[in-house]
Amino acid sequence: MQRFRVSLLRYERPYESVKRVVQYSDGLKGLSPDLHVFIKPNIVFWTKECSFPKWGVITTSRVVADIVRILKEMGITKITIGEGIVTFNPKDRQTPLHAFKSLGYLELKKRYGIKVIDVFDRPFKKIELSDGLKLNFNVDALESDFLINLPVLKTHAQAVVSLGIKNLKGLIDINSRKRCHLGDLNTNISKLYEKMPPIFTLIDGIFSLERGPGFDGKARRSDILIASKDILSADMVGAKIMGYEPKDVPHLRFACQGHNRNPDLSDIEIVGERIEELASFHHYDFPYGNGNTLPLPMIRLGIKGLSYPKYDSTLCTYCSHLNGAIIYSIMKAWKGKRWDDVEILTGKIMRPSGKMKKTILVGKCMYSLNRDDPSIREMIAVKGCPPDPKDVINALHKAGIEVEPDILKNLEKYPCIFMQKYRGRKEFDEDFFTFKEY
Repeated sequence: MQRFRVSLLRYERPYESVKRVVQYSDGLKGLSPDLHVFIKPNIVFWTKECSFPKWGVITTSRVVADIVRILKEMGITKITIGEGIVTFNPKDRQTPLHAFKSLGYLELKKRYGIKVIDVFDRPFKKIELSDGLKLNFNVDALESDFLINLPVLKTHAQAVVSLGIKNLKGLIDINSRKRCHLGDLNTNISKLYEKMPPIFTLIDGIFSLERGPGFDGKARRSDILIASKDILSADMVGAKIMGYEPKDVPHLRFACQGHNRNPDLSDIEIVGERIEELASFHHYDFPYGNGNTLPLPMIRLGIKGLSYPKYDSTLCTYCSHLNGAIIYSIMKAWKGKRWDDVEILTGKIMRPSGKMKKTILVGKCMYSLNRDDPSIREMIAVKGCPPDPKDVINALHKAGIEVEPDILKNLEKYPCIFMQKYRGRKEFDEDFFTFKEY
């Protein structure tokens, strides 16, 4: 039986900890100085309007800088850092530049002579991963000699965990990301690494995240590093660290099936720390009640006359970010008076209940699917892809839910709200997201 090595260590000090986990894994052993190395961090989201929670959401700049330094010490000069950052406006090109500058990547560029790219500014190449699944991948990553994958140790509300394999979704274009949510999301993302160059994965668990992948999750200071030159093995160990058996994470189970591996770590050699010493359970989904028709915080507020069914795996990236802001706005609008039996549907497969007086269809997919449904008494459609926040406000007002427009009109500032729970907590240090030489 082939054995796959995964190194598992505590993060203790800059550079030395990353160098040690790399050495223990043999992940960069034998790399030639003339190779083109592509580094893929995880910047799942960014806004230039305010400081927002980055802990457990974004790869620490500390780990990125340490990896660049290690490569330079190996004599490797052709290094590219690239990411396709989600912004509230898909056409926004200033926000990614702001992210690269704020995270210190441009300082790394100046110091080490590397390239830093927004993958949306670069060409894509269509790759067939399986019958019926063709996705457009960034050519810089696809045509590099070696890829260093730097995901964060976090859960994911739709995919249970978001680790090495899921992080590669940031290398495909917007239409391909939407396509991943057609059919079975987990089957689709399980194949993302199939046609990539050799990959070394280092999971940055200095901070980890419950109910990820975004700023509305709950961050922890975990001080864990996981590394392997086998991406699937790294992810299986990462899942175990957060309390999940790989067989219970659908996309990891499917990946194991595709490679004739058992999802039980039986073929994995772990060096360094023991899983049992570092593992702690991380919740992955947001709790709902009333038969999954209302978020639990809404139930606790006593909200009546509203059905807001739980998100499913067909909810795409941009609607997903908007969804949280809609829920928050509705909660702020509740004044204790029952609403007029309103249901709000999202994603690509939800159907109206036939029991409500008003049905809000959020997004082009919902409108296309349900526009002719005879069970809808009063349809209020928000047709955009992604939906225009102003149209969402108008739809809610038309349904009698008088949300304040500030949050949805100023989505760039919405993430600021979530900083409150981290203020004054020394373990959440923003210096991890700047470039410093040690």
